[in-house]
Amino acid sequence: MSGYLVPAPQGKSYDQWSRDIYTYLRSQDANSVNAKTVLMQHQIGGEKATTDGLLMWDGANGYPVVSKSGVWRQLPLADGYALLNQDATITAALADTAYKIQFDTPAMAGGISLDATFPTRIVFAETGIYLLGFSAQITSTNASSVEFRFWPAINGTNVAGTTIVASLKNNGDTTVVSRTALFSMTAGDYLEVEWATTSTSSYLEAHAATGYAPASPSATLSITRLRQ
Repeated sequence: MSGYLVPAPQGKSYDQWSRDIYTYLRSQDANSVNAKTVLMQHQIGGEKATTDGLLMWDGANGYPVVSKSGVWRQLPLADGYALLNQDATITAALADTAYKIQFDTPAMAGGISLDATFPTRIVFAETGIYLLGFSAQITSTNASSVEFRFWPAINGTNVAGTTIVASLKNNGDTTVVSRTALFSMTAGDYLEVEWATTSTSSYLEAHAATGYAPASPSATLSITRLRQ
């Protein structure tokens, strides 16, 4: 086992050092050592992030962690992304009334899914800081000015200061509205996209594919986890 160092004591706690040695020895499989491969130390409980840069495996949650500033921080390996579209036109039955956008089953996703019972809910499997990018194709057939509003809700509560407001002023007007923002999500949280309009003659419009261009969704939401 030459070349593989037993963990050095950290501070004055022999109890913690014994835990470190036990974890180290448990991770040293004879075959893996001979193959020049060393298993990452597994946490057994009570490990302290006393020094920056220590790597361990969090078996309870199933991912590696690194110590930084006295805290064990997750090293994301995968998951935490999704691309959601709504490929049909979305209308409002009533003016000045909040509606939830129901997206289609995502074409690509990892660690993010639609709730099977409440499909407007986008559920996050892991805690982290997420970058969300939303866009919608808004259209009006009203000769007067109409207004659209879009905003997110987390766990059923509207997120303050996040509403997108856009207006169309003529019959036949159409444009795309979009915004990108950061959100802090906890494992098990769900997000919903809400919208409202001042006229039932305005809507979120989808377009079918043509001979030279693919289809256009009425609404799109992209999600990417940036960090734990």
